Amino acid sequence: MSSESSRLDFAPGLRALRHRNFRLYWSGQLVSLVGTWMQSVAQGWLMHRLTSSAFMLGLLSFAQFFPVLPLALWAGVLADRTDKRRLLMITQGLLLVQAVMIALAVTTGVVKPWMVLSLALVYGCINTFDLPARQSFVIELTGREDLSNGIALNSAAFNAARILGPAAAGMLLAAFGEAGCFWINALSFAAVLAALASLRLPEHVEPASQRSVGSTLKDGVRYAWATPGIRDLLLLLAVCAGLGFQYNVLLPVYTRDILHEGPRAYGALLSAFGAGSLAAAFRMTMKLDRWALRRNLLVGLVLGGVGMVGFAWWHWFPAMLVMGAITGFGLILYVSSTNVLIQMTTEDRYRGRVMSLYTLMFVGTAPYGALLSGTIAQRMGAPVATSLCAVLLLGGALWVSRRLRDIAAREAEVAAAEQEAEPAS
Repeated sequence: MSSESSRLDFAPGLRALRHRNFRLYWSGQLVSLVGTWMQSVAQGWLMHRLTSSAFMLGLLSFAQFFPVLPLALWAGVLADRTDKRRLLMITQGLLLVQAVMIALAVTTGVVKPWMVLSLALVYGCINTFDLPARQSFVIELTGREDLSNGIALNSAAFNAARILGPAAAGMLLAAFGEAGCFWINALSFAAVLAALASLRLPEHVEPASQRSVGSTLKDGVRYAWATPGIRDLLLLLAVCAGLGFQYNVLLPVYTRDILHEGPRAYGALLSAFGAGSLAAAFRMTMKLDRWALRRNLLVGLVLGGVGMVGFAWWHWFPAMLVMGAITGFGLILYVSSTNVLIQMTTEDRYRGRVMSLYTLMFVGTAPYGALLSGTIAQRMGAPVATSLCAVLLLGGALWVSRRLRDIAAREAEVAAAEQEAEPAS
C-alpha cells in the first residue's frame, strides 16, 4: 500500500519525496549512513594500525560479511512475514549498541584485533536482517508508481554519505583518533530511529498462511530461479559485485604503503569513489525504461573495470582520485540498475525473499572476495589484486553485451511476427 502523499511539489527526479513517510525515512537514513561510513573508515584504519597487514584487512571484511551467507534467506522470510518497521527498529537499535561497544573498546585503550573482528561479525549478523527489510520497505513508503525513484534516492543518500562520512572521518582520525568516529556513528542512529517512530503506516496484517519457514524460503528461491530475468541478474551480481567490488578493502594499503599518506588522504580516496557513486545515483533518479536500465549494466561494468585498472597502477594522487570517481560511477550505475530491474520484475508477495537473495549475492559473496583480495595483495601486491577484480567486471560486461544482443534479436523477431499477423486479423 502506498504511503500518504503531501501536497508539496518536487522535481521529477525527487518525486518520491512527495510521500511524507519516505521523506522522513530518507532524511533519517541519510544522517545514519554518514555515521556508518565514518565507522567503516575508522574500522579499516584501526585494523591496519594495529596489524599493518593486508590479509587482516581482508579478514576483517570477511568477518563483517560472512553472516550473510547462512542467514540472508531466513532474513528474507522474516521480512515478508513481519512488520518491516518494527524489524528495522530492532536492527537499528542493535547496531547502535554495536557501535557503542567498539567505541568503548577504543576509548578505554583495550582494543585488540580480535575484538575488532568479533564486533565486525556482530555487525554482519545484525545487518543481514536489516538489509532485506530496508530494500523491501521502500515500496510501502512510495507506492509502486514511485518505487524506482525511491530506490534511486536511497542510493543517492547512501553515496552522499559515502562522500561526507569518509571526509569527516579523515579529519577526525587525524585530530582525535578512531574513537570519535565510532561515537558519532552511535549518535547518528537516533535520527533513523526517530524517523521510523514517526511514520504513519497502516496496521500490519500478518499473512494468513501458516506454512513452515522452510517451505516459504524454498518458494522464494524457486520463484527467483524460475524467473530468467531475476535469475540472470542475481548470478551476475554474485560474480561482479561480490567478487569484483573488493577494491575498498585495500584502500588503507594504497594510502599508507603505496602513497605513504595519512588518514586525510584515506578519507579523500573514499570520498572520490563516493563522488562518482553519487553522480551515478542522481543519474538513476531519471525515468528510465527497461532498455535504458539494461544498457546501464553494460556501461557501468565497463567504466568500473577501466577505472579500477587505472586506480591500481597510476600512483599519482590526483589521478587516483579521478580513477576512483570513474570507478564509483560505474559500480553504482550497475548495482542500482540491477536493483531496479529486479524490483520491477518481482511480485510483491516474494519481494522480501527476492531482496534477501539480492543481499546474498551482493554481500554474501563479498567475504570470499575480500579474503581472496587480501591474500593476493599480501603476496603479490594491492595493484595485482585490484586488477583481478577489474577483470571480473570486464568479463561481466562482455556477458551482458552478448545477452543484450540476444534480447534485441528476440524482441525484433516477436515484433516482426506481430507485424506479419496484423493484415490477417
